[in-house]
Amino acid sequence: MIKPRKLKDFKQDKKLEQRFEEQMQKLPDAQLASSLDDQIREVKLMLGESNDLVIREFHWGPGRTLRAGLVFLDGLIKSETIDEQVLAPLMIRTVELPPLERIQESEIPKLVLQHYLPRADAQIAKNCRDLVKGVLSGSTALLFDGSEQGVLLNTQGWEKRPVQEPVSESVVRGPREGFTETLRVNTALIRRRIKDPNLRLYNFKVGTRTATDVTMIYIMGLAKPGVVEEVKNRIAAIEVDGILDSGYIEQYIEDNHWTPFPLIQNTERSDKAVANLLEGKVIILVDGSPFALITPSVFSQFYHSPEDYYERFLIATLLRLIRTISMTMALLLPSLYIAFTSFHPEMIPSKLVIAMAAGRATVPFPSVIEALAMEVSIEILREASVRLPGPIGPTIGIVGALIVGEAAVRAGIVSPIMVIIVSLTTIGSFAAPSYNSAIALRMLRFPVMLLAAAFGLYGIMLFIIAIVMHLCSLKSFGVPYLSPITPVNLLQMGDSFIRIPLHKMKKRPNEFAQDRESRRINPTSAEDIEPK
Repeated sequence: MIKPRKLKDFKQDKKLEQRFEEQMQKLPDAQLASSLDDQIREVKLMLGESNDLVIREFHWGPGRTLRAGLVFLDGLIKSETIDEQVLAPLMIRTVELPPLERIQESEIPKLVLQHYLPRADAQIAKNCRDLVKGVLSGSTALLFDGSEQGVLLNTQGWEKRPVQEPVSESVVRGPREGFTETLRVNTALIRRRIKDPNLRLYNFKVGTRTATDVTMIYIMGLAKPGVVEEVKNRIAAIEVDGILDSGYIEQYIEDNHWTPFPLIQNTERSDKAVANLLEGKVIILVDGSPFALITPSVFSQFYHSPEDYYERFLIATLLRLIRTISMTMALLLPSLYIAFTSFHPEMIPSKLVIAMAAGRATVPFPSVIEALAMEVSIEILREASVRLPGPIGPTIGIVGALIVGEAAVRAGIVSPIMVIIVSLTTIGSFAAPSYNSAIALRMLRFPVMLLAAAFGLYGIMLFIIAIVMHLCSLKSFGVPYLSPITPVNLLQMGDSFIRIPLHKMKKRPNEFAQDRESRRINPTSAEDIEPK
């Protein structure tokens, strides 16, 4: 029989835990011990007796008379690199060194790097903090008996997902490269596209426990210094124990936390991130997340697709107009149906009124209850299809919607016109290129339906006025959210809800880029070249 623990036992555990925390706070800034055994003991104290912690002691040097130790985490390193580039040179290679009595303790790491391991990625670790941070980041720590300094070798080699086509932002025409969960792969994708020496990468460590690598990318001289400093200050001010995705960073640095509209855009596409860098914006990459953040962001860009710039301007303009119509349908179509059927039936053509009345003859609920029930059912089906396994998720969503809609009509719970309205609304929300902007419309759809049921078209107009006023009050890192519509900028409106030809887009948006770098096209532009 297990005896229950007494209260004093828990108090004793708390004292031990507090004592351990005090020791841990002293260790990070402490200098490494000179004895190899003490160094290994300190590492074990900080990292614990973990199963993936590997510590290997060996002898090296002339006659293999010097003691050393390797410390690394299994799974974060590439074992072949350690065997071939660390152990083999130290244990097999013989180099003429001064007599041991002439070698100073602080000179051992330098001698090793000069004669045994001439690696450009090696770093000297002078204290426990640097040593443990390097090991937790995938480096291998090389410790020496008699030296108070260690060597950190870059041996990272964990499993990573290859560069693939983005799942959430697919296009018909355009590059198929998407970001991955590895930060260095993502920065390389941007570096490969922008061969500009002014491209700057600024690194952060965010999270007291996860120490997640966060990289801010911008083009010096093109991005406004005020925006760059503001982004840098907001990221540096984050105080949290862990960062698991770029969505954490987005929520900590956004201007307004109480708006349904996204103020920071995210993307999986490397070409989209590069295009925004060329406009003077700032990109934020987070290690472990395939989504990059784009700051500042305005309302119109959430309905742009990279494909708009790869097709001719007539096609791109048509696609953007279709998205605008889809956005309007997704937001207002059910509320317009409720307003017309409940308050303004005289605005509907007579034949359509008769058909709608015949369909609603057996429906026992008012139009607002009918619409809310169908919208909630569709949202549940949509969420269920997302959570189901990939092959059967879309099938269950489509079949479920058809079966539920047909069964509801046959049972006389909803009218056939209501099924059509809800279907068009759902399809319209799918046309938005940005997932978080589509969610905002889905959220706002329900309050506007209630206002339409209470006040008819007047309620819808009041809702639209309130939303426009709210959008006008929003800013993203000092940039008006409705720019370039308000404040009005006629030169930049050619790339908002329409798209003018590329050779006419001579200037970058002055909301993001500096004035001296506003010109995008050289004086000898496409329209100035005469055909032969």
